[in-house]
Amino acid sequence: MAKCDICGKGVHFGNAVSHSHRRSNKMWKSNIKSVRVKTAGGAKTVHVCTSCLRSGKVERA
Repeated sequence: MAKCDICGKGVHFGNAVSHSHRRSNKMWKSNIKSVRVKTAGGAKTVHVCTSCLRSGKVERA
């Protein structure tokens, strides 16, 4: 799975608990987008989570 290149956010693991309280493994995936970003050497494609995109931590190309 991809991780955010800005904040390092990735997948989270835990338990899915049913109504009868039986537990099974669950994985929550972060909303990661592939975005072209301006750098000193030109444009570059990086993996960025949507919360970093919305907060303006990344300048898009």
